[in-house]
Amino acid sequence: MARGVVPRQPARTGRQDKVRVKNAHVETGALARPGRGKASAAAPKDRQSAAGKSTPTSAPKIKGYNPVSPERVAEILKRLDQLYPDVKCALTHASAWELVVATILSAQSTDVNVNRVTPELFRKYPTVEAFAALTPEQLEPDVRSTGFFRNKSKSVVGAAKKIVADFGGQVPDDMEKLLTLPGVARKTANVVLGSWFGKAEGVVVDTHVHRISRRLELTTQNDPQKIEQDLMKIIPREKWILFSHQIIWHGRKLCIARKPKCADCALENLCHAGDKTWSTVEMHKNAKV
Repeated sequence: MARGVVPRQPARTGRQDKVRVKNAHVETGALARPGRGKASAAAPKDRQSAAGKSTPTSAPKIKGYNPVSPERVAEILKRLDQLYPDVKCALTHASAWELVVATILSAQSTDVNVNRVTPELFRKYPTVEAFAALTPEQLEPDVRSTGFFRNKSKSVVGAAKKIVADFGGQVPDDMEKLLTLPGVARKTANVVLGSWFGKAEGVVVDTHVHRISRRLELTTQNDPQKIEQDLMKIIPREKWILFSHQIIWHGRKLCIARKPKCADCALENLCHAGDKTWSTVEMHKNAKV
């Protein structure tokens, strides 16, 4: 390379040179790999209709592409393992009960905000019995900053009373029993079972998992329970717990909602999302948030 010549780098604020690159023709079961995909032929110029108006040609389709093929899913999991090998639940907790409370408070809030609230909250009310002795109105000032504080206060106090009355003050390690607690749906139950008890009963589907699973075409569903069922079919059970944590961390660091950092993403050439900010592969209009 001549001295002073710097190789071109992908633009990080948009598609390179404002041109969508169509790359990585994928055969059945094959995986696109950096630098090995066969570039598709350049799109022909717009054909002129009889009326003299230009009619753009359609983008070529990837023949034999199966977004949930075992090979593709395995490669996604492999790269996530390389990026986030030991990630854990970001909610600060020291017991199953504290994790229940933190997860309830995390709805429509950030983990950072919840982690600012819970240390003082658990110092003030150190046991599940202490929470059970409260009324929702007494708890509201302590959780106000997490948003929707009235409903959250009712859920936390109601869950505490239920645990004390029906489960001897111990958070149950069973999905069906957890779902009887006020404010606890499958997401919270999966967080508690996976992160505290180490039980893989399902896949946590929060906003990050919802968004990124659709972008990666691992599901076409919008309902969290249906997304969970789709993921449980294609992700090995032993990966359910870690997969959720990895996707959540990936959503915070790179695959953010409005402007994903595609040029920095190790999954880029496996992802065909229609809302990518930069791409080396064909983009699919239905694969987006």
